[in-house]
Amino acid sequence: MENTPKREDAMALLKKYNQNDALIKHALAVEAVMKYFAEKYDEDVEKWRTIGLAHDLDYEKYPEEHCAKTKEILEEEGWPEDYIRAIISHGWKICSDVEPRERMEKVLYTIDELTGLIVATVLMRPSKSVLDLKVSSVMKKYKNKNFAAGVNRQVIEEGAAMLGLELNEVVGETIKAMQEAADELDLRGEL
Repeated sequence: MENTPKREDAMALLKKYNQNDALIKHALAVEAVMKYFAEKYDEDVEKWRTIGLAHDLDYEKYPEEHCAKTKEILEEEGWPEDYIRAIISHGWKICSDVEPRERMEKVLYTIDELTGLIVATVLMRPSKSVLDLKVSSVMKKYKNKNFAAGVNRQVIEEGAAMLGLELNEVVGETIKAMQEAADELDLRGEL
């Protein structure tokens, strides 16, 4: 029997499978950005943020089975197929063959890696704050392939293209979303 998952369902599962604070903070960052884009596109905010929060729920315990294990877990929990598909699609070409098709899937695919780059950029700043972060600062770090080397820049670029947005625009909107959630993400820093 399928149910409509809520944010608290996603949070309970996230905490059941993850103890690593950095992974939980990453999930919260992705949730905040998904919420922001849902509002921007006049979409179902609860659905988008729930999917954002749950997207990496298997990563700590099952990194070698990332996405596949999430699919199993969410099917057992009775999550709807469209939620599961959206979550699995964020691993396209990396650990999943499910291509992002819906706008929600494309946003998740694009901003997952990008939030990591933005957090890394913030932590290098004297203020340690997202509140004074500019697109140009992120783009400078983006071009340096040795900075946050684990961030898959090709995914970010492909995602932006899928959304029909310029890279700078995606970066700017993602920064705004993370600024709105600065306190929850512990990214207020010295400001």
